[in-house]
Amino acid sequence: MDTATDHSAGQGSGPAGDRSAAPSGAVPPSSLSPSRAADFMRCPLLYRFRVIDRLPEKPSPAATRGTVVHAVLERLFDAPAAERTAPRARGLLPGEWEKLLAARPELAELFQGEDGTHDAQRLAAWLADAERLVDRWFELEDPTRLEPAERELFVETVIEGAGATGLKLRGIVDRLDVAPSGDLRIVDYKTGKAPAPQYRGDALFQMMFYALVIWRLRGRVPRRLQLVYLGSGDVLTYDPVEAELLGVERKLRALWEAISLATETGDWRPRPTKLCGWCDHQAVCPEFGGTPPPYPLPLPAQREGGATGPDAPGEAGQGRMEPV
Repeated sequence: MDTATDHSAGQGSGPAGDRSAAPSGAVPPSSLSPSRAADFMRCPLLYRFRVIDRLPEKPSPAATRGTVVHAVLERLFDAPAAERTAPRARGLLPGEWEKLLAARPELAELFQGEDGTHDAQRLAAWLADAERLVDRWFELEDPTRLEPAERELFVETVIEGAGATGLKLRGIVDRLDVAPSGDLRIVDYKTGKAPAPQYRGDALFQMMFYALVIWRLRGRVPRRLQLVYLGSGDVLTYDPVEAELLGVERKLRALWEAISLATETGDWRPRPTKLCGWCDHQAVCPEFGGTPPPYPLPLPAQREGGATGPDAPGEAGQGRMEPV
């Protein structure tokens, strides 16, 4: 996972129930995480909705389950090696769920019946699915033989020369293993199924992003990147080399230039894909007949006191974005 919000069951912080409301005091983006980079590459308008407008998104049972399972796999290593057993891990699930619920009371809505009352049976089935994911992890890795150097490690570095203040890269690494030789292994848990080979680029990009940041921070190219897919029982590995990480850095520089230009001009265009059907923001997306909320950041003409810009009458722009 890459940021604190990426482990949460939903994203955004706008007023609940009002998907057209933009936050007061909106500020331009100042850093890039793997998830937000993927958002921009998938659909620039989605990036705007999540990062600049901070529109709320409904939490999902699957994402919430992923948050809880990640917490369990982190906490399990607090126990001595011999006590890192599947029953112990399963026993941690209810407590981690309660902790998350205390922090985000709105998640209780996931387990309410049509009459608005708590549905204990639905919650029990959800926890049982989480138990199966935890059990599968024990089939893929043996925690009694692992001593992670870091868990849920927040990482941040700045790539100089990318914009006026450089490009700040940040994220959260699920697990970092360090061998006696000093070799580094970055491990990321996925609670879904492994993608087909032709769709593995997105997951690999996320791991290469982490590898670049770790390399910049520790001066050593990670020896191995490991994706553990609990939904399907697959473990995918990749061994990066320095030249590849330099290529990722160039790609991120170009991506940040594009994000900075869109931020400056307010020109965030939708990019229709098959994933649009799962987007929470269809009501305000031009591809579905919606209108984005007013752009919350000042545009060049507005800063100069003019009346032109993407939202001005007669110009195609943020209020009447043309499909691409």
